[in-house]
Amino acid sequence: MRSRRRIVSGIARLGWVPTLFLVGLLWARESRATPQERTAIKVTRIYTGSDNQTHAEEYEVELGTARGATELAEPIEVTSLQFRRTSPEYFIDWHNAPRRQYVVTLSGESEVELGDGTKIRLYPGHILLAEDITGQGHISRAVGSEDRISLFIPLPER
Repeated sequence: MRSRRRIVSGIARLGWVPTLFLVGLLWARESRATPQERTAIKVTRIYTGSDNQTHAEEYEVELGTARGATELAEPIEVTSLQFRRTSPEYFIDWHNAPRRQYVVTLSGESEVELGDGTKIRLYPGHILLAEDITGQGHISRAVGSEDRISLFIPLPER
């Protein structure tokens, strides 16, 4: 360690260029780059169970091999796209999803309540797959004081 200090001190006396070079080398050796963990794309699925109640599960979307900075999932066939705005007064008592559909929240918040009291918060970026088209269904309500903007993306009938 003592000899290292002597070398650094000697190079520093030579001027700022070698000093910067040495500092850069030391910094590069100590700061190893680590790969960034990619953010998973998660979907909350609500569906009707054999007990006729709505249940929820979360799954990750499977992505293909990265091509440069992009990873793609397999295409999903959809029938249309509908924009929706709901006010802070939004409330729908027990109901079923009108069809199988993705609901993507763009801004604002709401929640879905299931029969067992579970509440699922729908926040910006949240993806919900609503498949509880039969059974007891769920309650939907606004959360907060701003409008919620969302996309409804219906899936083809099976």
